[in-house]
Amino acid sequence: MAEEKKIEEPLREIDFRMFESEEDLTTIISMIEKELSEPYPIYTYRYFVQKWPELTELAYFKDDPEKKCIGCVVSKLEPHIKQSEGTNKLRGYIAMLAVDPNHRRLGLGRTLVVRTMDLMKEKGVEEIVLETEITNIAALKLYESFGFVKEKRLQQYYLNGNDAYKLKLYVK
Repeated sequence: MAEEKKIEEPLREIDFRMFESEEDLTTIISMIEKELSEPYPIYTYRYFVQKWPELTELAYFKDDPEKKCIGCVVSKLEPHIKQSEGTNKLRGYIAMLAVDPNHRRLGLGRTLVVRTMDLMKEKGVEEIVLETEITNIAALKLYESFGFVKEKRLQQYYLNGNDAYKLKLYVK
């Protein structure tokens, strides 16, 4: 119980908001480039933030006069056809998640994932998928704690030569 309070307390001091502007895009790119191993062209970022701004969320400390972003998540929704039914369903996709190293262990990454997953569920997703490097143990533990399962190993998925796991969470 005391540990739960320790995690929740700092989150009360954080504002969350969805993508709003070109300035946000610069912030997101800067954060992702520092925290993730895979470089993305600006077109990839624009694809996500312009089509699904409500699934791109940024986190800031409420009392920070500089409003420095300390975490972000970038996601999307896409049609997913289930072969057996032949009907259109929605699939959620978590593309990028980053938390500033100075602000980890507060539950911020978990909160960003919960917020994007909740929005996806409200929109009726059937499943949520993502990829993560097999060496990213913290991310694997985080996603597995939500019930994501390893669907398959993707050989040399990243430009650095590392493999990835494709993870999937069945929502319905």
